[in-house]
Amino acid sequence: MKHTPFTQKHIALGAKMAEFAGYYMPISYTGINDEHAAVRNNAGVFDVSHMGEFILKGENALDLIQRITSNDASRLTNGKAQYSCFTNNEGGIVDDLLVYCIETNKVYMLVVNAGNIEKDWNWIEQHNFPSQQGGAVELHNISDKTCLLAIQGPNATKILQPLTDNDILNLKYYTFVKGKFAGVDNVLISATGYTGAGGVEIYFEDKDDNADKIWNAIFEAGKETGIKPIGLGARDTLRLEMGFCLYGNDIGDTTSPLEAGLGWITKLNKPSAFTAKEILEKQKAEGIKRKLAGFEMIDRGIPRHDYAIKDAAGNLIGKVTSGTQSPSLGKAIGMGYVDIAYAGMDNEIFIDIRNKLIKAKIVKMPFS
Repeated sequence: MKHTPFTQKHIALGAKMAEFAGYYMPISYTGINDEHAAVRNNAGVFDVSHMGEFILKGENALDLIQRITSNDASRLTNGKAQYSCFTNNEGGIVDDLLVYCIETNKVYMLVVNAGNIEKDWNWIEQHNFPSQQGGAVELHNISDKTCLLAIQGPNATKILQPLTDNDILNLKYYTFVKGKFAGVDNVLISATGYTGAGGVEIYFEDKDDNADKIWNAIFEAGKETGIKPIGLGARDTLRLEMGFCLYGNDIGDTTSPLEAGLGWITKLNKPSAFTAKEILEKQKAEGIKRKLAGFEMIDRGIPRHDYAIKDAAGNLIGKVTSGTQSPSLGKAIGMGYVDIAYAGMDNEIFIDIRNKLIKAKIVKMPFS
């Protein structure tokens, strides 16, 4: 099992630890509900150094990204990022990712899910070949030497601003800056996150005592306002309240971005073709047969991954992909793929919980 540079700090803080994507990660410290509330109302720090980072360099870097991702990376300029996905040859999702434009048309960073690092690297390599415009793209897997902390919450940037000369209070969503942070050079500060609570993610090289410097500086800066370390348990409840997909649960190799409600990152009209474009064009033209929908429980019960979704007569119409008791909303919520006929707003569905049909209804995401 791999460790991040912060593993010993989590243990010292009394975190409940467990294996996740091959890493020994903190699940919770003071409890998921408490940590969830800290992020929604104040600020919290997630160690997400297990995520993967790849650098793509060269004249054909943009061309390669355009051929393997669904979004239109040609819209990116220096300091901008976008959410995207790799699509496979059958129209499914290899992974979802972030694309950062370091130098327009020439240098990009791709941030991928921890459990898919090797899979994604191989996928990119398979499609990295010389073109008429030049040679193959220079690829660098910097995952093992990159630290990533997500500082999320409405007070996150206020707490962090004294640690950098960059203006992060006014950093626009899905943009980033690079510079000195807490005395460490070449730190990338990005207005992205997986919680819907605001804040930033910071990337820096795992060398010297960078990890200690930055971790200690953040908690010193946030001491008076009560910043807290947050585990992956609250990360999951926070992202689910926002309706954000989790790879391996809500999206995967057999789900298309159109089925998953990710049509907004599937640019079928972008200048260059991408993997599975024709399949997705056909799917859009003919209409999807199932849809990832959000639902809330009407009757008492908590939906869990893989629970069957049924109609009133007990016929199978779908499957739960994620579910929880929402700490912010005080009710049970979930997401799941549902036959398109049942996916309309306010439609009544039933979750099979221990062989009992528990009533729920389709609702709009983010949940409210």
